[in-house]
Amino acid sequence: MTNNTTTVETADKISLEELKTWLWGSANIMRGTVDSSDFKNYIFGLIFLKRLSDVFDERVQAVMDEEDCSADVAMEIILEDNPEQFVPVDARWANLTKKSENVGESIDEAFAKIEEQNPTLEKVLTAIQFGDKEKLSNELLMRLLRHFNQHKLGNKNLYKADLLGDAYEYLIGKFADDAGKKGGEFYTPHEVVELIVKLIDPQPGHEIYDLTCGCGGMLVESARHIKENYDNGIVMGKPNCKLYGQEKNLGTWAIAKLNMFLHNLDGEIKRGDTLVNPLHKSGEGLQTFDRVIANPPFSIKEWWEPLEVNKKTKIDKNGKETEIAPKYATELKDKFGRFGLGIAPRTKADLAFVQHMIASTKDDGRIGVVVPHGVLFREGDEGKIRKGMLVGKDDFKGDLIEGVVGLPPALFFNTGIAAAVLIINKNKPAALKNKVIFVDASAEFGEGKAMNFLREADIKRITTEYNKAKQTLVDAGEQTEDNLSELLDYVAVEKYLRVVDIEEIKQNDFNLNISRYIDTSEEEEKIDIQDTLQRLSAIDQELKTTDEKLNKLLNLIGKFS
Repeated sequence: MTNNTTTVETADKISLEELKTWLWGSANIMRGTVDSSDFKNYIFGLIFLKRLSDVFDERVQAVMDEEDCSADVAMEIILEDNPEQFVPVDARWANLTKKSENVGESIDEAFAKIEEQNPTLEKVLTAIQFGDKEKLSNELLMRLLRHFNQHKLGNKNLYKADLLGDAYEYLIGKFADDAGKKGGEFYTPHEVVELIVKLIDPQPGHEIYDLTCGCGGMLVESARHIKENYDNGIVMGKPNCKLYGQEKNLGTWAIAKLNMFLHNLDGEIKRGDTLVNPLHKSGEGLQTFDRVIANPPFSIKEWWEPLEVNKKTKIDKNGKETEIAPKYATELKDKFGRFGLGIAPRTKADLAFVQHMIASTKDDGRIGVVVPHGVLFREGDEGKIRKGMLVGKDDFKGDLIEGVVGLPPALFFNTGIAAAVLIINKNKPAALKNKVIFVDASAEFGEGKAMNFLREADIKRITTEYNKAKQTLVDAGEQTEDNLSELLDYVAVEKYLRVVDIEEIKQNDFNLNISRYIDTSEEEEKIDIQDTLQRLSAIDQELKTTDEKLNKLLNLIGKFS
């Protein structure tokens, strides 16, 4: 079999739109052979391999030009000076495209050699196997290699160094859309991410953490926010921040690691169950961060594995062995002391994630987290935790919740329900003490075929009104009770935003359901009964007159028939 793979090189640099179309074309090659939810694992690996190989070729040529030496000598220099940038012979793209047999095994071997050369990539590239011929035939893989061979992905071929990162984000979104509900497991729509990042406003020099980071989109957006909005947002060509994340799913974790690489970001992404085994630690305790951001999985059940794997059993009256559900409230023990406000129910981990975030945030830090609406009003153990977040409990500080933003329905891949964003501030300015900003943004959104989405104008309105209310309170300074009431009325936006004093929240038993504080109902039109009766009488008289005219016409027709 012959292989006519030739790399198409053009003088023009590839644009973002061309890059998107080209890369998405690879998914269409796989369609019908591989489940759409698995596209990302194979394609992202090949993108990374192509990028790594093309950049290596550029470096070899640059050293040859600078040192006036041969390619072999240039490679030796790179291997000695920057071994993590060295690509072994069998992992170079040009050599892989020559394969016509055992193509999948060759790709697997290439990834293994790269990981061996670069320990920071251990288990990232080998997380998916290309050598499964029942899934990926030689012919299919050769088609993919030929497709990726149409363009080079070196720095000189892209308009900007992180252009491939932008295309990568596009693909993550496309794959999530293609995978349907499964897409929600690894991807949060970019518009929601952008909104949360703007609300928590990460700053240059910050350490930013996502405890359920998926493919790393929230971390990437946080870095972009710093880079684009602050004069000192870039240091030595990189966003001026450090990124940290943890992800449980092996394939998704690998993609997050590649996402950091392709965006040229300093990201420390670890793999594991954050609730049971948090991996970002400082000594015996948890590492803390300036900003913590997340979209944890909604209301997951049986979330504390040590209790679930050692469940006891009993024999029921019919002689059948049944499991005894562990009692989380009394049996769960956390060595990090994260759950001092209470243990989240076994059936709903939402507030376990939130409490982990609070424990992982510096004393002057801020948190943005997506939660299902039930977190705002459910009673029982969750109600007690929510109360503790508002007014404290024992040695745990309260007054943590700065804002609650209600989102439109059907924004997420894995659920059609509406969600909310909690903004938590561990160091509220004095003017915001014992107050919560409520925003009902549920009615303003764009409608898509399968999902709704936040438009640019929607994001701008939420962030503008939220920040304006905050700043107005801060600028006003200390207020008397009467003046405060007037000020809160002044900053309110009808049917959209209110700043609510803790006393009103206490009267509602610490229920944070947005509809209790913002009335979005439309006033019913008042009916004038006397006027309505008069109009009905006039209509009745008109009907009688019409009937009389009709009868006369019918009689007239009868005479001539």
